[in-house]
Amino acid sequence: MSDIHRVLVIDDSAVARRALTDILSKDDGLEVVGTAPDAMIGLRKIQELSPDVITLDIEMPGMDGLTFLEKLMKSTPLPVVMVSAYTEAGSEKALRSLELGAVDVVEKPRYEVRQGLTTVSELIIEKVKAASQARVDTPATRFFREDTLRPVSVSQEQRSKIEASSDQRLIAIGASTGGPQALLRILRTLPREMPPILVVQHITPSFTQSFSNSLDASCQMKVEVAVDGIKPIDGHIYVAPGDCHMLLARENSDYRIRLSDHDRVNRHRPSVDELFRSVADHARQNATGVLLTGMGRDGAAGMAQMRQNGAWTIAQDEASSVVFGMPSVAIEMGAAARVMSLDHIPGELVNYFTTNSGVNQRGTRKESV
Repeated sequence: MSDIHRVLVIDDSAVARRALTDILSKDDGLEVVGTAPDAMIGLRKIQELSPDVITLDIEMPGMDGLTFLEKLMKSTPLPVVMVSAYTEAGSEKALRSLELGAVDVVEKPRYEVRQGLTTVSELIIEKVKAASQARVDTPATRFFREDTLRPVSVSQEQRSKIEASSDQRLIAIGASTGGPQALLRILRTLPREMPPILVVQHITPSFTQSFSNSLDASCQMKVEVAVDGIKPIDGHIYVAPGDCHMLLARENSDYRIRLSDHDRVNRHRPSVDELFRSVADHARQNATGVLLTGMGRDGAAGMAQMRQNGAWTIAQDEASSVVFGMPSVAIEMGAAARVMSLDHIPGELVNYFTTNSGVNQRGTRKESV
C-alpha cells in the first residue's frame, strides 16, 4: 500500500481550490490528483481518479455538499473532509455533515479565503491526513449502528446507587477524528444521574458551541461549554471551549474547571493530555478516563498518569475506531485498564458506578470486550 494518499478537491471557488491544492501539495504524504468546481464534475472525477480522500465544500450551486455527501455515502463511501464557512448556519451544516458520514470539518473564511486557509494550513493537512487513514462505514453498518443507539437501561435502584456514590467522582473523555459521533453514541445513552463528565474534543473552535448544543438536544444529561471557575456537578457534561485548554483544579474540597490559553500540547488546544494530567493530579482514584478515536497520541500519556494515580481507564478498540491512533498509543503504553467497543462503553460506565467496584480495583481490570 502506497504511503502517498490521493486527494480530490471539490469546491465551487477557484481561489479555494487553488489554495487547498497548494496547501495539501506541501505534504509529502498527500497528492492532489484533481479538482472539481461542482458536485457533478466531482462525481465523474471520483470515478476517473479513485481518490483516497475528498475535500468537499458545503455551499455549492446546483447540488450542495450535504446532498452530494449523502448520495456518496450511500453508493461509494469515501473519507470526506468538509469545508464549511464560519456562520451559525455553517456550523449546523458542518455538524450535519458529520452525521452523514464526513470524517472531519475545516472552516473556510468568508473573506480573504486564500489567506484564511493558509493561516490554518497545518490543521488542514492534519485533518486530511487523518481522514485518509479513516475507516468509513458502509451504509448498512451505519444503519444497524443507529438502530442500536438506545439509552442504557437503568433501574431505580441503580439510579440511587449512582446518586449515592462519592461526590468526588468524575469522568474525563478525550477524542479527535471521528469523535463527535463517538461521543454522541456514548453520551446520549447515559442516565442523567451520572457523575460530571469533562470532554475534550479536537474540533474547529467556531463549531464548539453548535456541537455542545447538538449534544445537549440529544442527551439526558445537561451539556454545556465549560466556563472558567465553574464547579462541575452531577448530571452535567462540560465541553472544552475552542482553542482553550480545560483543566481540573481544586478549591478547598471542591473541584473547579480552569481554562487556559497556554501553548498547544501535541499540537492541540484544547489537549486531552492536559485535561487527563490535571484529573490525575486532583481526582486520582475518584476519576474515570475514556480515550476515543483520533489520530496521533494526544491523551495517551495523560491516561497513563491517571491509571498510575489509581483512576479506572478505558480505551476504544480498533474495530470501532474511525482512526485507531490515540487509543492505540494508550494501549501500547499500558494506560488502558479496559479496551472495548464503542457501543459497550456506556453500559460499562453505568455498571461501574452501580456496583461495588472498590477503589483498589481501579486500574487493574484488563479484560477486553
